[in-house]
Amino acid sequence: MLKEFKKFIMTGNVIDLAVAVLLAGAMSLVVKGFVSDIMMPIVGHFSGGLDFADMKIILDNAVIAADGTVTKPENAIMYGKWINTIINLIIVGFVLFLIVKAYNKTKTPPAPAAPAGPSEIDLLKEIRDALKK
Repeated sequence: MLKEFKKFIMTGNVIDLAVAVLLAGAMSLVVKGFVSDIMMPIVGHFSGGLDFADMKIILDNAVIAADGTVTKPENAIMYGKWINTIINLIIVGFVLFLIVKAYNKTKTPPAPAAPAGPSEIDLLKEIRDALKK
């Protein structure tokens, strides 16, 4: 049983899957950094300095004590962060589309089968027809 399990684990598909999961995690961090550090400042510049991460609907304001400490934090719906997440999803989807498209171009189509010659039955029929003449 242990041999079969080791054989299953060491097959190429399982290792490929593990590599894909690790690369997806790293790619997620790269895309998140790209969106938050590069794309969103550009979008904010063209939208008049608006930062999507700061967009929110405040449900309950924060309660601040007389000494300036926050006794009850603000309760808000952070829909701007959700917009950033949607932009992340679009960029990851586009990058994956490009990767799959490039991978599919590298696949070579199967070679066409060699044209089949006449079968034995066809040859025997030709001989029969030639003898009838």
